[in-house]
Amino acid sequence: MYQVDAFADKLFSGNPAAVVILESPLKDSVMQSIAAENNLSETAFVSINESPINIRWFTPSIEVDLCGHATLASAKILFEHYPNLAGNEIKFDSKSGALKVTSSEEKLCLNFPTDQPVESTLDPIFIEILGTRPLELLRGKDDYLAVFKNQRQIESMQPNFSLLKKINSRGMVITSPGDKVDFVSRCFYPEAGIEEDPVTGSAHTMLTPYWANQLKKDELEAHQLSKRGGKLFCKLAGDRVFISGTSVIYFDGIISIV
Repeated sequence: MYQVDAFADKLFSGNPAAVVILESPLKDSVMQSIAAENNLSETAFVSINESPINIRWFTPSIEVDLCGHATLASAKILFEHYPNLAGNEIKFDSKSGALKVTSSEEKLCLNFPTDQPVESTLDPIFIEILGTRPLELLRGKDDYLAVFKNQRQIESMQPNFSLLKKINSRGMVITSPGDKVDFVSRCFYPEAGIEEDPVTGSAHTMLTPYWANQLKKDELEAHQLSKRGGKLFCKLAGDRVFISGTSVIYFDGIISIV
């Protein structure tokens, strides 16, 4: 097992993910137990003897269909420790279909399907959750997206997590134009055991098409405003989103299961 700070250019920033390299299958219950023991937002399980390489992601409490930062972390490990297997491009098979990761200079680039959010009815519960009325409320495949006027609102937001657990979605993403980048965001997933995710690659499959349409540009620089923070470089290309970032390996070790 490895631990990697994803979407980070230095240790102790970005989003930490565990990467477990599997040469043979593990039971789902064991994978969930490992993820719970790690107590990170995500643990990725990478089956290197399958072709294409299979990847699965577990939070401390549930399995999820897509996780960007743990995929970036997994690719970092494969490119550095399994170069003969990785080659120039890594192809993953996942619950969200085929995923690709390429390496360019110091950055790794995720190739993910877009998640085009659609306008949603602003039920009063959302205003109660957020403490203020957003400019827009949209719904993607997994998450709600609340849009605000400026970065200061995003920085100061304190959601009601007990109410947020009750809505029918994976979680809530809030966003606005950035002061120094194209857009900023924060992501909240209390139902998945994560009140605030440090950096969320999968959310940017929804954020990128939204802001590309709003700003009339296909290449965007983003900053996720969690305590650890994270930088993402996003590009919209039809029905795909390219999300690039750097990662730093924190440790490697061996799991002992008796």
